Amino acid sequence: MLNIGQQGTDVLLDVKVVPKSSRDRIAGELDGALKVTVAAAPERGAANEAVRKLIAQSLGIRVQQVTIESGHANPRKTLRIAGTTAQAVQDLVKCRYRGPGPVVMPTDRSAT
Repeated sequence: MLNIGQQGTDVLLDVKVVPKSSRDRIAGELDGALKVTVAAAPERGAANEAVRKLIAQSLGIRVQQVTIESGHANPRKTLRIAGTTAQAVQDLVKCRYRGPGPVVMPTDRSAT
């Protein structure tokens, strides 16, 4: 079950980043997080920037609308995505990855 939550006008999305991969892509779901692979190495923020660009491009929004809420130096991160809805993110995942298990939205994460 993918952890996607709406917090006000922003969406919070847990991701698991696999740096130094062969290509940038949304690779599915892993332990409640969106699995994202990027070619960039986890050095000087390069992998983080690649994740932001991939998510923004996939959603058709600007890179500035995707920020890292937590996990800057960790492969497991929470992204804050402005200017979209949890449903749009959920639809993106369904379109890009049709793996096992449902993609569902948890309760409102505004209390976290």
